[in-house]
Amino acid sequence: MAEIAQFTGLGYAAGAGRQAGLLWEMVRTPLIVPVLNLCVYICLAMSIMVFIERLYMGVVIVLVKLFWKKPEKRYKWEPLAEDIESGNADFPVVLVQIPMYNEKEVYKISIGAACNLSWPADKIVIQVLDDSTDLHIKDLVEKECLRWASKGVDIRYQIRETRGGYKAGALKEGLKHDYAKTCEYVVIFDADFRPEPDFLRRAVPFLIHNSDIALVQARWRFVNSNECLLTRMQEMSLDYHFKVEQEVGSSTHAFFGFNGTGGIWRLAAIEEAGGWKDRTTVEDMDLAVRAGLRGWKFLYLGDLQVKSELPSTFKAFRFQQHRWSCGPANLFRKMVIDIATNKKVSLYKKFYVIYSFFFVRKLIAHMFTFVFYCVVLPLTVLVPEVDVPKWGAIYIPCIITTLNSVGTPRSFHLLFFWVLFENVMSFHRTKATFIGLLEAKRANEWVVTEKLGDALKNKNKAAPKKSLSKFLGDRILPQELGFALFLFFCGCYDLLYGKNNYFIYLFLQVITFTIAGFGYIGTIVPSS
Repeated sequence: MAEIAQFTGLGYAAGAGRQAGLLWEMVRTPLIVPVLNLCVYICLAMSIMVFIERLYMGVVIVLVKLFWKKPEKRYKWEPLAEDIESGNADFPVVLVQIPMYNEKEVYKISIGAACNLSWPADKIVIQVLDDSTDLHIKDLVEKECLRWASKGVDIRYQIRETRGGYKAGALKEGLKHDYAKTCEYVVIFDADFRPEPDFLRRAVPFLIHNSDIALVQARWRFVNSNECLLTRMQEMSLDYHFKVEQEVGSSTHAFFGFNGTGGIWRLAAIEEAGGWKDRTTVEDMDLAVRAGLRGWKFLYLGDLQVKSELPSTFKAFRFQQHRWSCGPANLFRKMVIDIATNKKVSLYKKFYVIYSFFFVRKLIAHMFTFVFYCVVLPLTVLVPEVDVPKWGAIYIPCIITTLNSVGTPRSFHLLFFWVLFENVMSFHRTKATFIGLLEAKRANEWVVTEKLGDALKNKNKAAPKKSLSKFLGDRILPQELGFALFLFFCGCYDLLYGKNNYFIYLFLQVITFTIAGFGYIGTIVPSS
């Protein structure tokens, strides 16, 4: 009887398999093939859009480097110096804002760097905006401010009752103080940023001598770029952003997105644009777009560099990328009509902001990478009737990748790893983009990017213990592991029945998704 039951079970399974196969054959040709073909055409169109955008910026950056005048030649710039007769009268009053939230590892570095800025003592105010919820950290930050105040530095320690509006709320509240209203310019440094002493002397003259410039943005440099492979790959992406995207925007349109830190604003421009708003998680970009629509110009200085820290844990990086992808999409949803109907800027600039700045870079680039390489291309393995032309699957992506690598030549040998990792991260960015566009539940989620500073170098420091469930929750990512299984199945099918040898790429992408799924990317912080 047992043998009969086993035989019956096997027969039932075989029958169910045949029925599933018949159902697949029934829907594949009339339904799956046309839908997948449409997806391929859409992805190819998006790839062409991204390719043209990258090629355009590549051509422009070459022209800028070869023929454009340096910022000191394009705009009026004269160094500021103390005069024997007038003293410091020519120096404007500058407000330095340092927003903080439980920054135990880096607060001393940022406060110290700001207090060491080379500027007349009676013409600079350091404002530490501490939103920390940890009372011990609050006490440490306040004592550090008092220590610098005892040395004659005009430093103000400001706290709020609530964290309403997060960073935007803190910056907005900071500008309400009477002493802040006497300042002409405000420079913002996040808690991990370390400006050189001559930062203000190099940046402020552009604002003094050019009344139409609202913002001077410096380039970020990273003190921990060699910490691990995760930080090296972040450096590649951000170097391209600064060396190409910001430089092109500044040189051709005098417009780009404010990076939120390492930049100095004209306070009059902030007020005219409507001040800081907390309606999205990219308050910096929001302000920049509104100021740009009022005709203000922005200037990016590639040779003015500020040291900062990259997130070196995968968890911190994921949260940061969610904010950086969700915020722009949400802002685009809220401002596209305002941009299109604006009458103060040219039609060409409006097209640049809507199409190039927002649509291609902030929306299409994320969606295309994930949908094409992690969904559509693997599915074409299962549906051989759908053909992806080699120029779309290989040639254009290789050119786009090569163009992206120009910002960090020293990491060119890591380009292949960077591509696989970016495909994994495109899943998070695409998800965040749709959350922002649809203004879904996590659209305004703000998680401060964790900075480790020198924490890992302190061998005697006892790391906080984590429960097993908390540890696994931080490390194990089921969605990444699910995509790894899907790609593994597609790779095996292509190996057995395919004709395009996509399995080589698919198996490599499986490994990357699996590593990410088990959390073995970046610095591993000890849990006990």
